[in-house]
Amino acid sequence: MSQNRPETRLARRFAALHNEGRAGLVAFVTAGDPDRARSQAILDGLPAAGADIIELGMPFSDPMADGPAIQASSQRALAAGMTLRGTLDMVRSFRNTDGDTPIVLMGYYNPIYIYGVERFLVDAREAGVDGFIVVDLPPEEEREFCLPCLEAGLNFIYLTTPTTDDARLPKVVEKASGFVYYVSITGITGTASAAASDVAAAVTRIRKYTDLPVAVGFGIKTPVQAAEIARVADAVVVGSALVGQVVAHLETGDPVAAVLQLTRDLAEGIRQARD
Repeated sequence: MSQNRPETRLARRFAALHNEGRAGLVAFVTAGDPDRARSQAILDGLPAAGADIIELGMPFSDPMADGPAIQASSQRALAAGMTLRGTLDMVRSFRNTDGDTPIVLMGYYNPIYIYGVERFLVDAREAGVDGFIVVDLPPEEEREFCLPCLEAGLNFIYLTTPTTDDARLPKVVEKASGFVYYVSITGITGTASAAASDVAAAVTRIRKYTDLPVAVGFGIKTPVQAAEIARVADAVVVGSALVGQVVAHLETGDPVAAVLQLTRDLAEGIRQARD
């Protein structure tokens, strides 16, 4: 069983959620989408809208594991001038008014490698980052970034999938910390959604190998779907649906308001699942 439990905002937040008897909402948005000002407004507004944990995407030119919605959000952010340093600046600004909500940076290793791992971890911790999801670093590459994260007192979240069998699962969760992210479908983000019964069985299996909270994502778009997953998981991750609100309201509406309203609706669905 995993014992990687540094005293972080993630550990405190999941403990609070457990005491409340409900699952949490992990809201994913891409840093700098559609531009720095509106992205900062979205980020700053997520906690009040009901996000328990924020997953902030680090824009990258080749987000191979992401579906069209998140790929497009990354391209918009890059076109608007967002950088990895700018992403950290957004977190730093967020921390001026919110010292409690955990922020996990999600992305790919190439920009981190170019930045420099040691310097990046120092800067990320100083900015107020709590952990990382780096989708192209499997456990076999743990020395690249996972172990340095843990040494820096930051969480490293590993992904598991429906194809992660019982032979591999213990290795995946061995060095995981913060939580385990169960990708409920095979393929890219923002596509199909998994049946709640299948998710429940998968979460039960994961819990045989770790005492970390299990968050479930991929394909969750509506409050009803979020509520179904909230009944069997410790947290529900929603990304493509929120990012989709940016592009849907980019030309003719208010993307900030649209993202925050969907966040409220999702949070309400999850809270009702407790009742």
